[in-house]
Amino acid sequence: MGRREQNKQRTRRALEQAAACLFEERGFEATTVRDIAAEAGVGERTFFRYFPSKESLILQQIRDVIPVLQQAVRERPAEEPPVTALCNAVIELLDEYGSTPAMLVTGVPVRLGPTVRGDRFILFDLEEAVTEAVLDRLAAAGADPAARATRLRAAVQARAGVSALRALRVVQARDAASAAADAASADVVALVREAFAALDE
Repeated sequence: MGRREQNKQRTRRALEQAAACLFEERGFEATTVRDIAAEAGVGERTFFRYFPSKESLILQQIRDVIPVLQQAVRERPAEEPPVTALCNAVIELLDEYGSTPAMLVTGVPVRLGPTVRGDRFILFDLEEAVTEAVLDRLAAAGADPAARATRLRAAVQARAGVSALRALRVVQARDAASAAADAASADVVALVREAFAALDE
């Protein structure tokens, strides 16, 4: 990798890290592009060379974390049921990566569907990635990964787990909009556990 490309990667990481810190401190809405650029030590024009908007920065971070989450699900202990493996993989990533995977669950106001710029449907990508990981787990347990029943089981269980994350985003977003969120909502790990526990009730 050449020096120019290394510098570009450093600048991109600095912008992402600055945004993550500011979103956590001030919230998404209260953070401006100018704030992010200043925190990263660059100008606003530099920010826009890397990201068209605040939303696009978050969307890219989510895209980047999907394959990491997929691998984390694959690597969970074999005795964990698929939905439990997804729950624990999300918690593991929250602990390791902080705010980036939190964007999947805490109601930051970003679109998870296609935009006018042709972004891929991130929610579908997430569901497919988790389905592949669950299918691998079922195959490792002796199921035939080519069988329709196995593929259906993987797809249903993966989407059930992703639905818990989606529901948590919706509830968190509504709480934030109505100022109903309390101090306990800051514990994202507890919220993830609560959302997944609801699947068993």
